[in-house]
Amino acid sequence: RTGNQGRRGSRPPVANALPAGHVVKAPMVGTFYASATPGTPAFVKVGQQVKAGETLGIIEAMKMFNQIEADVAGTVQAILVENGQPVEFDEPMFVIA
Repeated sequence: RTGNQGRRGSRPPVANALPAGHVVKAPMVGTFYASATPGTPAFVKVGQQVKAGETLGIIEAMKMFNQIEADVAGTVQAILVENGQPVEFDEPMFVIA
């Protein structure tokens, strides 16, 4: 094979498409979950005010659930990952302004 043929799971870069604000990135590889349990409301939604330390979502890695917290206070401008989506280390997940 040559080039990128046959590669799965590659995503186009999104850095240029991000709204202005502080980007919260994935601290680890795992699966993102927007709520604590299936069928319950998401921790946050676009337009919601958050405080530093507030839970934005969860990443499951090796059967451990790790809370992703806002590291700044502000308004959620964008949620860049979907519930159940695999995430890579340092992948942009949220934008807070």
